[in-house]
Amino acid sequence: MPLHALPAPAPVLRSVLAALGSPAAVNEDRTPALRSVQGPVSPESPLPVHVLDQIDPNSPTPGTRLTGWRVLIRAHEGYVAAAETRLTPDGWAFSHFFEGPYITSTERALQQADSLHHPFQPRLLSIPALYMLTLWLHGDINADASSGALRPTDILVPLAPAPPGIAAHRAHQVCDLLPVMTLRLTAPPLLGSPA
Repeated sequence: MPLHALPAPAPVLRSVLAALGSPAAVNEDRTPALRSVQGPVSPESPLPVHVLDQIDPNSPTPGTRLTGWRVLIRAHEGYVAAAETRLTPDGWAFSHFFEGPYITSTERALQQADSLHHPFQPRLLSIPALYMLTLWLHGDINADASSGALRPTDILVPLAPAPPGIAAHRAHQVCDLLPVMTLRLTAPPLLGSPA
């Protein structure tokens, strides 16, 4: 069943296209692959990025907040980088380009999700306290990008690199992965480890 991806707001795509046309933005230290591309590049697969700041063990559906949009940048050889946008008082604006393992991991997770037999809306979910990024497959395909409640039957696919003890690219329902994440966040430090 194909994924039901949300279209990015027009200002998101305009800001990414403007940054791609700006030598100053493309020549950042973090994007050598983007600087070395021969030929055209195109922004593709925009995904809303939500953040889960804290997990409340008493809440079956933790809330998240929309913090930006991530757009993968394709060259003739495949995805080479991503552009991040953020919401400012003046609307959506380009933030930065980056590259690294999350680019190929996102592509792999999207391909994996596209083969599922249920329609989902793809998003990214960042859990900073665990240094974890997941592909969030939201069950409400008509939801607005800013709606941020994790549903127990939504699917989370941890991207590589995943935190120790959580397998990357293994799909988990939120109701199954949330207790593992909660335990990881509330576990007391091991003896001899810094407090």
